[in-house]
Amino acid sequence: MKKLLIFICLSILILPKSFANDVTQIQRANPLTVSQSISFEDCTKIFNINQEKLFYLTLASISANRFNIDEIQSNNGYIIFSANRNKYLASIAKIDKTNAILKITPCNNIYNFPPGVITNTFKYIDLNLMAKI
Repeated sequence: MKKLLIFICLSILILPKSFANDVTQIQRANPLTVSQSISFEDCTKIFNINQEKLFYLTLASISANRFNIDEIQSNNGYIIFSANRNKYLASIAKIDKTNAILKITPCNNIYNFPPGVITNTFKYIDLNLMAKI
């Protein structure tokens, strides 16, 4: 009987603490690393640089973010890379002489993934627009 009473008391004391720890860990999760539903419009961005420079900056951004590059096609302007066990297609297209567009889309067409893959790539390119290549 004493053992049962001790077990119940310990259970009452331990369970709320572990539950509280789980809740705080969920609250601390970075929203850029948690899978979310992403709209297609958020996957594209126009940059004020030419297509070639955007291609090299995208390649540098993928490398700097420590994503794995699976395939590169420089003639067509696309890069397939892996991040968080998902594959993504980064395609670069020319708009005019001074503007190009970058689209980063999941290869499996499921737009439920961490938005950090896109935002970190776009931020890196924005920060290095004036860098010489």
